[in-house]
Amino acid sequence: MTVTGEARRQRTSMIWLQAGSCGGCTMSALETGTHGLIADLAASGIDVLWHPSLSLASGAEVLDLFDRLICGDIGLDILCVEGSILCGPNGSGRFNRLAGTMKPMMTLVRELASIAAVTVGIGSCAAYGGIPAAAPDPAEARGLGFDGTRRGGALGPDYRSRRSLPVVNVAGCAPHPGWIVETLTAIAAGLLGAEDLDAFGRPRFFADHLAHHGCSRNEFYEFKASAERPSDRGCLMEHLGCKATQAVGDCNQRRWNGSGSCTDGGSTCIACTAPGFEAVNGLQSTPKVAGIPVGLPVDMPKAWFVALAALSKSATPKRVRDNSRADRVIVPPSRPQGGR
Repeated sequence: MTVTGEARRQRTSMIWLQAGSCGGCTMSALETGTHGLIADLAASGIDVLWHPSLSLASGAEVLDLFDRLICGDIGLDILCVEGSILCGPNGSGRFNRLAGTMKPMMTLVRELASIAAVTVGIGSCAAYGGIPAAAPDPAEARGLGFDGTRRGGALGPDYRSRRSLPVVNVAGCAPHPGWIVETLTAIAAGLLGAEDLDAFGRPRFFADHLAHHGCSRNEFYEFKASAERPSDRGCLMEHLGCKATQAVGDCNQRRWNGSGSCTDGGSTCIACTAPGFEAVNGLQSTPKVAGIPVGLPVDMPKAWFVALAALSKSATPKRVRDNSRADRVIVPPSRPQGGR
């Protein structure tokens, strides 16, 4: 349906680009809602002008759309970029050119970001550089607003959109579909300001939480009853490299597809919403110094952790200890006589 006139001016226009991307963020976004991504966005007043994987338009039609956006014939409210900006070789951006043209994707993104009301980085690659930025990084991959932990990225440290916002980073590899859609609908409703973003540009509605919150393994964590193999039911932090106590995200509070999360599936949290996660030290194993995990829960001094861990382990019920080292419940909770 084509929306025109006054009704069109009240709606929010959006375009989605894919740069140095595997497409996983789009796959995640497709899991949202009951009517599909495009329909759900439309119901929130967002018109998707073009998406490289979901739109029918291609070739000259798309190039004409870009030209009309850049010259101002069509207003651009939200620019979404999925994937790293490949700035190589030597800052030219020629490693990633727009199909059918000689224009680097880096140049197109900068042109559209300069006119967009809000620019959104979809996924940790667009946020910080992500997987393509892993050493040795021959493509010179960058995020939009950050190069790893350093502010700047492909758009520069002083970038602000027409609404005076820095890049809004829906980080994650891939980000939860709810984070993507809720961020976009909040922008469309005018409900997302600079005060709603954390220091890395992540919306605080999910960035003010930890992946640890709501984890189904929390009883094991409390008693420091740890898994020793990936199939064990115990806490994955002490031996198997889980970073959920340090990682931004509410992914264990709102399960993926309504039913699962990384730790539910037996995989450790790798803190994929954080810059530098691609250089993770200790995938499936926990780095330690003198037997103490290097990555401790946020806000917890090392001495406190050591003391609490020793106390917790001394009080661990046999049921919890036995179950933590098994792939199923070995010892059920004891019940009072009569089963009550």
